[in-house]
Amino acid sequence: MTLPDNHPSAGPDPQELTLADELLIEAEAADEGDIPVPPTPVFGPLGRLVLGVSLVLVSFNLRPVFSSLSTVLPEARQALGLSASTASLMTTLPVLCLGVFAPFAPGLARRFGPERTILMLLLLLAIGTALRGVEQAGVLILGSALAGAAIAIVNVLLPGLVKRDFPQQVALMTGLYTMALCGGAATAAGVTVPLERGFGSWSMALAFWAVPAVLVALLWLPQALSAGAPAGSHGAAPRNKLWRSPLAWQVTFFMGLQSALAYCVFGWLAPILRERGMDAATAGMVVSFSVLVQTAACLLAPAIAVRGRDQRLINVIIMLLAVGGFIGCIFAPLWSVWFWAFLQGVGQGSLIAVALTIIVLRTPDSHTAARLSSMAQSFGYMMAATGPLLVGVLRDWTGGFSAATILFLAIGAGGVVAGLGAGRNRLINA
Repeated sequence: MTLPDNHPSAGPDPQELTLADELLIEAEAADEGDIPVPPTPVFGPLGRLVLGVSLVLVSFNLRPVFSSLSTVLPEARQALGLSASTASLMTTLPVLCLGVFAPFAPGLARRFGPERTILMLLLLLAIGTALRGVEQAGVLILGSALAGAAIAIVNVLLPGLVKRDFPQQVALMTGLYTMALCGGAATAAGVTVPLERGFGSWSMALAFWAVPAVLVALLWLPQALSAGAPAGSHGAAPRNKLWRSPLAWQVTFFMGLQSALAYCVFGWLAPILRERGMDAATAGMVVSFSVLVQTAACLLAPAIAVRGRDQRLINVIIMLLAVGGFIGCIFAPLWSVWFWAFLQGVGQGSLIAVALTIIVLRTPDSHTAARLSSMAQSFGYMMAATGPLLVGVLRDWTGGFSAATILFLAIGAGGVVAGLGAGRNRLINA
């Protein structure tokens, strides 16, 4: 049967992909109400180039907090006398903050304007990251929480600015934005151990990642100073009826479970490999390699996903790749770890890209997409925060990471079930 041209699962043409890209940017704004984004004065090609580079560099700074600590986690645990459960709290807290603090973004943007809000949050991110250089457990936790709160709000504001300031290059900027996110995580995973050896201190290696945040804040300063006055409220947001939609919950669980697996990889893959006998630098490079593979998968997976009649098959395949690659890193011979890390990266990068694409495909308009994104990301990141925490608890109870395999299999099974539901060719009626 031939699908109509306007069907949400019909094969894409360039015009349809442009619309999907635009909706995806709007869907990432995790709030039910509109976020006011007054025009930013940008004069000439050079000004637009600086703005584009600034947005990409801001996004680059949104992931080092998650991947840097894991590569030196054994040193931090030994120096601070931490249990695996307490260490997992440090890897979990920034993820939890993504869900907890994202709803504050619209109010801050309305009061100060998005550009000035981002400037303040870049400084808060730098402060929180710098505090991780203090070798005290309480200060390390505080710094992680401050950094996570800043990242949560910037996550919400950046996509709207991309859509506003680059309406004709939405697809390009979305690709660069996603690549920068993965690139920041990969760079931190690969460089933190060499920094630790160079500084002679794991804590200074963590604090180093405040430097690029400060530099980007200085680059962003002209955007903040030239921004127009904050726009007024666009009215009260309508009541969210998505909570009564089974399909919306399936999308939410798919988003949350894939995120839980992703942050288990960020937080625990390097310690797992080191416990298996791999040296710290190589373990960090394996994580970095896996995240770099995610970058390419992020760009390719959505184009594949929208070509099918629905997304059920691709959801199952990429979930199996992500979980299977992770388990291979735990049990397969160390000489084969790079292969399993590659598979994990293909699956994980595809999961986040397809999960965001499904938000677009399952919604009839951009406003519903934004509200579904709010639900999926807020609840999803809170769900994701439990993943790294449970890995640490299981490590404490059993003395090893083998028991965590049960958790990863459970995440995979739940992701397959949620993916089958979320991938159906249906629209949410909100």
